[in-house]
Amino acid sequence: MSEAILELSGVTKAYKRGEAGEVQVLRGVDLVLKPGEVVALVAPSGAGKSTLLHIAGLLDTPDAGEVRVGGQAMQGRSDRRRTAVRRADLGFVYQFHHLLPEFTAAENIILPQLANGVSRTEAEARAESLLARVGLSQRMEHRPAALSGGEQQRVAFCRALANSPRVLLADEPTGNLDPGTSDQVFAALMDLAAGTGLGALIATHNLDLAARMDRVLRLEGGRLVPA
Repeated sequence: MSEAILELSGVTKAYKRGEAGEVQVLRGVDLVLKPGEVVALVAPSGAGKSTLLHIAGLLDTPDAGEVRVGGQAMQGRSDRRRTAVRRADLGFVYQFHHLLPEFTAAENIILPQLANGVSRTEAEARAESLLARVGLSQRMEHRPAALSGGEQQRVAFCRALANSPRVLLADEPTGNLDPGTSDQVFAALMDLAAGTGLGALIATHNLDLAARMDRVLRLEGGRLVPA
């Protein structure tokens, strides 16, 4: 079996909410994600899926439990080290694309690479390769305002993969798209995962799309269970 690229073990998280006191959101979450595996995360609103994604993505810390990325334990690591792992090994996509409007599709993918120390030539070649893989070779020089919603979200996927992360974390990445466009974006994601060995955890309300992923997990009562 392939080594896990993301592991959560016994992860708990609670928040203080005014007079309501402490609200326990996660109650011992366990997850193992393997290379090339695309896993759906389904949950009702307010169940804690965004909290789970933030902890998996090292944007938040658990109250207890362990997060491992590529076999490295993250508990107790410095903010600088967590940031370095997040930049190198994790990619994020949200419901809204958050592309930089003043830059072209290609530039939106080039910039994260330059920030990570990649040469301009390499960054341009990777941007061109990723955009070709999702069918956007002819749209490289277009700014986001000139792209459709589906095209913008495909560029957002490419940007998330610019620095060759091991893991993609996505929070309702097709939630803002019509069904046909959603299918197109999802197909591009599955192709990217298959072609790069990327592991992906995708939070979605779209049960049809979830059923096409390798596994479906449901967040229920603060724990992950097979759906």
